Amino acid sequence: MVQTNESEVGTGGDRLPRASSWWWWGYTAVLVGLDTLAIVAGILAGQVLRFGNLNTVDSLPQHMSYTTIANGLIPAWLLTMALCGTYGRRHLEVGTEEYRRVFAAALRFIGVLATFALVFKVDVARGFIAVAVPVATVMALGGRYAARHWLHRRRGRLGSCMKRTLVVGSNDTVAILVRALRDAPFVGYAAIALCTPQGNGTIDIDGETVSVIASTGEVLDAAYRSGADAIVVADGAMPDDGLPALAWQIEGTGIELLVAPATTDVAGPRINIRPVAGLPLMYVEEPELSGIRRLAKTVFDRSVAAVWLIALLPVLVAIGVAVRLTSRGPALFRQVRVGVGGRHFVLWKFRTMTVDAEERLADLLHLNEHDGVLFKITDDPRTTRLGRVLRRWSVDELPQLWNVVRGDMSIVGPRPPLPNEVERYDDNVRRRLLVKPGLTGLWQVSGRAQLPWDEAVRLDLYYVENWSPALDAVILAKTVAAVLRRHGAC
Repeated sequence: MVQTNESEVGTGGDRLPRASSWWWWGYTAVLVGLDTLAIVAGILAGQVLRFGNLNTVDSLPQHMSYTTIANGLIPAWLLTMALCGTYGRRHLEVGTEEYRRVFAAALRFIGVLATFALVFKVDVARGFIAVAVPVATVMALGGRYAARHWLHRRRGRLGSCMKRTLVVGSNDTVAILVRALRDAPFVGYAAIALCTPQGNGTIDIDGETVSVIASTGEVLDAAYRSGADAIVVADGAMPDDGLPALAWQIEGTGIELLVAPATTDVAGPRINIRPVAGLPLMYVEEPELSGIRRLAKTVFDRSVAAVWLIALLPVLVAIGVAVRLTSRGPALFRQVRVGVGGRHFVLWKFRTMTVDAEERLADLLHLNEHDGVLFKITDDPRTTRLGRVLRRWSVDELPQLWNVVRGDMSIVGPRPPLPNEVERYDDNVRRRLLVKPGLTGLWQVSGRAQLPWDEAVRLDLYYVENWSPALDAVILAKTVAAVLRRHGAC
């Protein structure tokens, strides 16, 4: 977290240059370059697969060669990308909106080509377009993913490419916002100073001192003096006319204005801003816990799990034999877990502990490294040598594919809890049981065994209330990355 004080931000009203903005132009230039490479790759693939070589001179009726067509596709592709907002700053850094816009731009690009061919009566080979555009789209999406991954790594490890952020609110709300920004550096907002009703001073947030450089009535001046790139305002922190006035005052300055609503842990797809009687009201949709999308999820889960179970059968047999040969006891471990609606089911795993693990649990409770209702020890003495390897790569979870086929579990969902854990749930935490537990979930890919209990619960509840096929896809992709990095395994 970047800290500042009065001596650093000065006392004048003139706007200081925002030193953190330089990276943005370079990053956009990289994206333009990647998109250019994507369409070039698509054109080359289209020429090779349609004509068999890269030197085709087949002419169209208008004496226009495919080389001329190809040269025109590059600026047309980039222009379509720009018009569809794929270079818009607020879409590029987090979330799926950037990818959605790239895909939408590709569809519009096909429409542009069809219109061009119709108007100018150019009979472009359909096979050429059918190869070029999909290849360019996949390449563009891959390039965007790689660029974003690089950006997130820069922010997380080096603290660079960040937007200097002024946080506005009460002492309690600014502390919550600063923690949220600090815990998610990949979003790119670094709190440099605060504005609170009390005005000048300092606030200690988890051992870090952050300067309060102005009151909530002096936000614009504070933003100018601190060289802020963004202003984050807590809901209700400013007078009724203060926020609209601030929005007008920063018009044209390049400063972002964000408002943190009182409603938290609700994802974008469930939120709509609707004008009602002249007021911009936030409408929150109900969580989708049933319906056609849930049915589709069930069909997908069972069919994919069945295919993987059959495909991995030789591997599963080999692992089972290895478990039997390296330690005394059965190859599989069965344990009663709690599923959707509180229904109990038998969960299957490869045995990674000694056969007397349950009996030895009471003697190890004082070594528990986890808070809340969970029990975790980094170097659990009950774990076998092979078990440590299986856990490190999460291979011990593979038999749970059978639980997915049976309908006890889903591929993505909250962690399946033990009955004694559920007995200690309060009403809020019990909402985790509204959906099927999963092989992987949001909290597993966000830290696996290293997250505190409260954060794990928050992430599970976020998933329950904001489930979508897109969120499942993101979690599955992050699961692969987490397993390969062996991050948080225990």
